[in-house]
Amino acid sequence: MAAAKKGDSVKVNYTGKLNDGTVFDSSQDREPLRFTIGSRQLIPGFEDAVSGMQAGDSAIVKIPADKAYGPHQQELIMTLNRDQLPPEYQPSAGDVLQSQADDGRPMMAKVIEVNELELKVDANHPLAGEDLAFEIELVEIEE
Repeated sequence: MAAAKKGDSVKVNYTGKLNDGTVFDSSQDREPLRFTIGSRQLIPGFEDAVSGMQAGDSAIVKIPADKAYGPHQQELIMTLNRDQLPPEYQPSAGDVLQSQADDGRPMMAKVIEVNELELKVDANHPLAGEDLAFEIELVEIEE
C-alpha cells in the first residue's frame, strides 16, 4: 500500500483542538477534507502530518504555532480613526472588517476596542500564536 506524498490528492477526516481541548474545527458530520499535499492549501504542519500516512491510518499530531498560523504579531494590531469608516457604520467589539492588503489580497480584522474617535483592530488569524492538536484519519489517496 502506497504512502501519501507531495503531489497526491487525499481525503481526510479530522478534528482540530486547542491545548485546553476546545474543538475549533472538525470534518465530523461533513464530507472528508480533500486537498493536494504540497499545494500550500493548508497549514504546513497538517500537510506534513498527512505525508507518509497510508489510507486507513489515523494519527494524533501536535502542531506548534510556527507550523500552524504563525506567531501572534503585535504589528497587526492597528488603530483606525472612525472618520475613515462610513458614517452609518456603528462598530462594536467583535465585528469583523474586510479590507485589502497592499498586495491586493483580502484581509480580515477583528474589532477589539471602540471609543468615540477610533477603533482598535486585530488582523492576526484567530488561531495565530496557538499550538494545535489534530486527530487525523487518512480516508483515501486519490489516483
